Amino acid sequence: MNARTKRAAWVALVAAPALALTGCSGSSGGDAGDGDGGEIELTFATSYNEDQPQHTCGVDIIKEQVESADVGLSVEVFPSSQLGGDADRIAAVASGDIDIDLQGASALGAVYEPISVLDAAYAFDGPDHLAAFAESEEGQQIFADFADASGVNVLGVWSAGARHFTSNAPVLEPADLEGQRMRFPGSPQFLLNAQALGAEATEVAYEELYLALQQGTVDGQENPITNIATLNLQEVQSDLSLSEHALNTNLIIMGEVWNELSEEQQTVLSDAVAQAVEEVTTCVADDEAATIEEWSSGDEWTVHDDVDVDAFREQAVSWFEENLEGDSLAAFEAIRATAE
Repeated sequence: MNARTKRAAWVALVAAPALALTGCSGSSGGDAGDGDGGEIELTFATSYNEDQPQHTCGVDIIKEQVESADVGLSVEVFPSSQLGGDADRIAAVASGDIDIDLQGASALGAVYEPISVLDAAYAFDGPDHLAAFAESEEGQQIFADFADASGVNVLGVWSAGARHFTSNAPVLEPADLEGQRMRFPGSPQFLLNAQALGAEATEVAYEELYLALQQGTVDGQENPITNIATLNLQEVQSDLSLSEHALNTNLIIMGEVWNELSEEQQTVLSDAVAQAVEEVTTCVADDEAATIEEWSSGDEWTVHDDVDVDAFREQAVSWFEENLEGDSLAAFEAIRATAE
């Protein structure tokens, strides 16, 4: 069984128990395939810009594959947070105002805390580890438990790239973070990541990050390469340290409209998501490699590829094992257990 077939099967495995659990939680969901299909236009929301690989190799692939199958489905895409911020869009998917959305695990943690652990520092060793966990029994159970808690189903998950540090000084080992005000996203999981890595976290909105760095409100920040490039942070920072300290996860989530689809439509959508998961992983990796190579050969950044990743990983994993509790700790341990 090739990777695409395995991931298509995984989508089907996740969707079915998730929908069964939603019925148990008191929502109006039914069994997969109960819908009679017909002509349905799906709204697909995302925070990414149209030129980012998560969009071009992910969202666009899903739209193209679904519509080309000619099974009565069309997809209208709303990029760049046109339909609201993360929290607003999660609520809109749950209420049925948005059909499909692309969300980070940390944002979904506001609904079901253990799922946010997918964004924990050094939880995953790389995109292949994420894919292996998603296909595991433990991974499927987390997504089913999320559906039970939220009434929202996870159709797939991909890595939107590893997160790295930028600053005006190298960050090569945990001690280099001492005294630096590092911007982290304001979600609980990212603030836990800061503690685990030994950083002093400062919350700044993504849209205000460039100005905060320019004015010296913060000394540095962490983001995947695609976001660093989109924000043009090389204009206000000098050093890029390739710490790879977390994967930026994206989960494709869908509400009760799934039950309105025919079995054929569900299969087409599941296959499209599986293809997008595969293509985004490759696309993001290629985009990252090309961007880092360009930056390494230019004079916009001093690129540091000699970060002591082992020291960061050992510190972060130990911190989470000591400080996480309950289902969140169980989720973290299950992720680490699937590492090769």
